[in-house]
Amino acid sequence: METFEHKVILIFFTALGIMLGSVLIGSLAAVLVREPSLGVMLKLSRDMKIWAIAAAIGGTFSTFEVFESGLFNGEVRAVIKQVFYIVSALAGTQAGYYLILALCGGQSK
Repeated sequence: METFEHKVILIFFTALGIMLGSVLIGSLAAVLVREPSLGVMLKLSRDMKIWAIAAAIGGTFSTFEVFESGLFNGEVRAVIKQVFYIVSALAGTQAGYYLILALCGGQSK
């Protein structure tokens, strides 16, 4: 049985993994096409944030459905859970972004 706490942790690490994996594989592609890999890593890390959040929470439509049912049917608890899921995904992407910045020497453009 998946509890609320388990899902929050799973979403955090999914977002973190999406950030790290996509940026590291993208930098490998940069090496193959002779682009500066650190610059590509920084650009990809900025571009991938919103996609990592959406993928980690399981897409955006289910989130909107829960917000709708929560706001219009009085299910406030479901809305609060979704907010925590979104914050967890945001935290995972930011942690990944800061790890990538540290890997690139802390240079942000």
